[in-house]
Amino acid sequence: MLKEEITQLAKHIHQTVINNRRHLHAHPELSFKEYNTSAFVKARLDEMGIPWNTIANTGVVAIVKGALPSDKVIALRADMDALPVTESNQVDYASQHEGVMHACGHDAHTSSLLGTAHILQSMKHKFGGTVKLIFQPGEEKLPGGASLMIKEGVLDNPKPHAVIGQHVMPSVECGKIGIRKGKLMASMDELLVTVRGKGGHGAQPHQNVDPVVIASYIIIALQQIVSRVANPANPTVLSFGKVIADGAINIIPDTVYMEGTFRTLNEQWRGEAHLQMKKMAEGIAESMGGSCAFTINRGYPYLINEEKLTEEVRLFAADYLGEQSIIDPDIWMASEDFAYYSQVADSCFYFLGVGNVQKQINSALHTPAFNIDENALAISTGLMAYIAIRQLGHA
Repeated sequence: MLKEEITQLAKHIHQTVINNRRHLHAHPELSFKEYNTSAFVKARLDEMGIPWNTIANTGVVAIVKGALPSDKVIALRADMDALPVTESNQVDYASQHEGVMHACGHDAHTSSLLGTAHILQSMKHKFGGTVKLIFQPGEEKLPGGASLMIKEGVLDNPKPHAVIGQHVMPSVECGKIGIRKGKLMASMDELLVTVRGKGGHGAQPHQNVDPVVIASYIIIALQQIVSRVANPANPTVLSFGKVIADGAINIIPDTVYMEGTFRTLNEQWRGEAHLQMKKMAEGIAESMGGSCAFTINRGYPYLINEEKLTEEVRLFAADYLGEQSIIDPDIWMASEDFAYYSQVADSCFYFLGVGNVQKQINSALHTPAFNIDENALAISTGLMAYIAIRQLGHA
């Protein structure tokens, strides 16, 4: 049977997938600089006899074509970039690049898709249709590698009827996956704010226009966008994580610089909120004698899982892993540039459980201690191969 054959293949290559993941983990590269990672992927594809092309500079798209007659096409996506994080894990495959780490699991995504490629290539005589393998750069940095790959035609010639992706999730126990129909992850915008006043001696505030106070009012007031302007039924997040007021205990600076993020799941409200935030911040600054330059870098759209496709993926996953291994996650207000695929093609993005409390593997994504239970790599490879072949019509 299909499931048993794929499971055996996944077990057979499990150590190879682990080795590939550890190599990638030890040699992380930042967004759009994945030159060695890209070369590694190409070399592994060459070993498997799978043809590939370079796209979006460091991206790779490969093709596995089934031997049976079918014009169906499905795309599978993995991202390759790392984060500017200094690793704290004491493991022999820890990052060898100071200040760079695979703290979001893209090493696991890439090695998993290489494993899936091996399974599909080994079984291509048993299915029809085409599988596109998308190894994508720059998920962690605007404008997002997905947007560049789409512009360069990754979803053309041939055009897939579905795009499938997975993301490691330490809050989900290894052995389980999380699948949700409809809206799953939020849009993301960068807020860059400069508040200008008139600096001077801290003991003479009446002679100054204090940008620190103005910035404080702006931060507090903007929360009304979430609490009093947004429809409570529409999830919205507004957070500032960086505030620079480069004065001293007795020196009021001329300017304050702030960076934040705005996230939601409704494109119309997103645009309205942009105007509201800018108007409010500039008005507050002007009313207090200063000025405010409020810049919004529009980021990724929200991610939506097409309902029919996602229901099919859930059924296939339950068949492969067992119904007890499928969980229904809540909406997650993080963002992912896989959302670009979901805006132009039927797509499904699911969470792969990699946490293991007994092994003390439960650190959050984007943290220095993030790691995965590598037993998940046997699931990630086989499951994606099973989903792909079933989507292509194999019973």
